[in-house]
Amino acid sequence: MKVDTHLTQDWTKIPEHIKRVEAEGYDGVGTAEMNHDPFFPLLIGAEHSERVELRTGIAVAFARSPMTLANQAHDLNAYSKGRFTLGLGSQIRAHITKRFSMPWGAPAAQMRELVLAMRAIWANWYEGAPLRFEGKYYQHTLMTPAFTPEDTQFGAPKVILAAVGPIMTEVAAEVGDGLIIHPFSNEKYIREVTLPAVERGLAKAGKKREDFEISYTPFVVSGKDEQTFEAEKATAKARISFYGSTPAYKQVLGVHGWGDLQLELNAMSKQGQWKEMAELINDDILNVMGVMGEPDQVVTEILARYGDFTDRTSGAFSFVETEKRVEMVSALRAG
Repeated sequence: MKVDTHLTQDWTKIPEHIKRVEAEGYDGVGTAEMNHDPFFPLLIGAEHSERVELRTGIAVAFARSPMTLANQAHDLNAYSKGRFTLGLGSQIRAHITKRFSMPWGAPAAQMRELVLAMRAIWANWYEGAPLRFEGKYYQHTLMTPAFTPEDTQFGAPKVILAAVGPIMTEVAAEVGDGLIIHPFSNEKYIREVTLPAVERGLAKAGKKREDFEISYTPFVVSGKDEQTFEAEKATAKARISFYGSTPAYKQVLGVHGWGDLQLELNAMSKQGQWKEMAELINDDILNVMGVMGEPDQVVTEILARYGDFTDRTSGAFSFVETEKRVEMVSALRAG
């Protein structure tokens, strides 16, 4: 199992941080499209690292065009000498239309087309294939030598997709190189819904499971002392309640009979009751949505519950000191 961590959001500290990450044995670093751009920090990270893989986890796909994404992904992959993976997610309608002011279509169909459009662009750049992509959402039929990258020796970057529902998961398996299972998931949902969808997508594309990478990072509640444990627990409860308020994620709670909780969380979110929402997440929910226990139990639980289907996970493990963190990363990689 490969183990990643998130790159620091303080750009001034990236050189120091990524060197430490390499020294601690991590396989990769990721960035998320939250309050900063997800691509720029990885450029700094590429400059100050030699081994670790660089991944967006995730960049919002529908906030950009396939050509824009193809360019950004190419540049990072070429500069890092083949270490970049483009991780994409759809986001939800409100953010695409109201935050990014971009059109919203049928997300799974649009995502499938977006990835195929990027691959058509890369085929033109790397293989000299004519650019003739004409779809429902995207059309790319013009490319001249002046706009074709020359540093193509490292080829196309990998593309992985984040998914929650079965339709998007199937698309990820069909057209992507990997799947990012949303942290707001659980073992029962993954085994009953996610993994069958992966198999359908792989079969549609004639691909093998060993050629497709599944990433999953459960919520982890632990700590070197009681104070740290309670702080980690509060953070997990807040995140789970936030994700749980999203209507599209109701099915994740539904497999455990908690569908009504999603309705309650959604109503409270519209009232801005974020603190009160977190209090609805009890220990039973925490234990289902992730791993909760002493630091020595965390790795064992992750491997036991998710190890047979997870190729890659992420863990900063900031709740323990450096020596213990290195030990945990090493144990996960060995497992």
